[in-house]
Amino acid sequence: MEIYKGVATFSGIAIGKILYYSRGEYQIRQCLVSNIKKEIDDFQKAREQAVGKLRELYETNKSLNEQEARAFLDQAKLLDSESFQRAIESSIANEKVNAAYAVMTNRDELVETFRNLEEPVIRKRISDMQEISNRLIQILGGAAIRINLGEEPVILVAEALSPTEIMEMDKEKLLGVVMHHGSAVSHASIMTKTMEIPTLVDIAPDDEWDGMTAIVDGYTGTLYLDPDAEIKREYEIRLEADRKEREELLKLKSQKDETKDGRKIGLYANIGNMSDLSSVLFYGASGIGLLRSEFQYLGRENYPRENELFHAYKKLAETMGERMAVIRTADLGADKQASYLDIPSETNPIMGNRGIRLCLDRKRMFKAQLRAIYRASAYGNLAMMYPMIDSEEEMDQIEEIIREVKEGLDEKGIPYRDIRTGIMIETPAAVMISRELARRVNFLSIGTNDLTQYTLAMDRQNPLLKDKYNDHHPAVLRMIKMVVEAAHQENRQAGICGEIAADTELTETFLRMGVDFLSVVPACILPVRKAIRATDLGEGNYE
Repeated sequence: MEIYKGVATFSGIAIGKILYYSRGEYQIRQCLVSNIKKEIDDFQKAREQAVGKLRELYETNKSLNEQEARAFLDQAKLLDSESFQRAIESSIANEKVNAAYAVMTNRDELVETFRNLEEPVIRKRISDMQEISNRLIQILGGAAIRINLGEEPVILVAEALSPTEIMEMDKEKLLGVVMHHGSAVSHASIMTKTMEIPTLVDIAPDDEWDGMTAIVDGYTGTLYLDPDAEIKREYEIRLEADRKEREELLKLKSQKDETKDGRKIGLYANIGNMSDLSSVLFYGASGIGLLRSEFQYLGRENYPRENELFHAYKKLAETMGERMAVIRTADLGADKQASYLDIPSETNPIMGNRGIRLCLDRKRMFKAQLRAIYRASAYGNLAMMYPMIDSEEEMDQIEEIIREVKEGLDEKGIPYRDIRTGIMIETPAAVMISRELARRVNFLSIGTNDLTQYTLAMDRQNPLLKDKYNDHHPAVLRMIKMVVEAAHQENRQAGICGEIAADTELTETFLRMGVDFLSVVPACILPVRKAIRATDLGEGNYE
């Protein structure tokens, strides 16, 4: 038996045979060609075939996770771009080489040029270019994409996986995933989390593992290779206990979110698109604490029209009924971009023109979204909150725009409600003026993902910092407490909608701070509800 330690990105236990997945590097032999036109035609046919496949993958997978499925549309757009086509055709014509070799050399030159850059937007672009290039090479070289997991469920082991590769596999055959490269917030990890598959990263695999029995412990980040009988029996018992625990958790679907001593807590869901609504209702969330509305702007050719947004928000309001649904206004910029937005290149986009800053620069876009939200508010219990607020001056501008929106709706006799509003607290600056900001809205929602990276001055997606990035840092916890106290001084509610809201090790800590609500991904509703109901606050206070 061999034991390997990695980093768990989604909890759970998997026991089964390993399938070693090798993406492979396609080293295409250079061939001098005499018929340039035929080679360019072959490239174009392969390109059209790849675009068709990507669009097919989007349609097939958008119901599972629309946000990740949009990556296929982004890649199809790259394949359709004139700059990409010109680069390949120019290589074929000028160097008189075969199409597959031209694609490979362009791919390798691009990766070599930008491989030391850490900006998330550029890394995403490079990753997309590698994927579409490999897809083209596979078509041109006649190589099949290896996505067949076989007849029996397996533990998939690989150097790295992309969302494309995961989506092309049979999800029913995936027991667990182990990768060398990746992080808790990589696209592949987000995909496996959405599918509730135990996942480990930072474990270097060996192709000799193929076919061996293994155990994935997604709680401790441990991989057991060829486990002995005693360990295997222990984990079989734990796996059965996990199944029974899930059954017990499902009994909590209709239970109240309150502590043993009777304090009521709001427990809401974070979602990215309308397809997640069924999970919200299935797990019995009190409502939606965060709808990431920016995903309605991504993976498309132009701005969504007001009526398109209105119909989406109307469906949201009607589906949720009396349960509150909070729409975060578009948090675009940084790593959330689309070509039609035409956002200028920035040296450090994470610190750039993003969130409310971008919306206030593009008032026409912002007004269209606000009108859609207010129009839809007549059909249910909608609320909205603003991302990346740093100052009261920004709130002055927002309130003026809202006055204009309401006046326009009144003139046309369109009904709407005076909905609840909130502010995302995501920067140390917002923490320091949180009492002043609380006076401007009904609630404060702490976005701990950004707050942590800005407080620690660490990019949370940088794999070089995975051992240093600490969302339990005392500074972060103290900032949460400061925001809660500031909100309460103004008789406002304060909650958490970042990833650590789902960390049940901190649930009691948050409740002792006085946090009024927690908002988590739907799959985490029941574990957090269990932690809330197990807490007895008594007279204790957080220290």
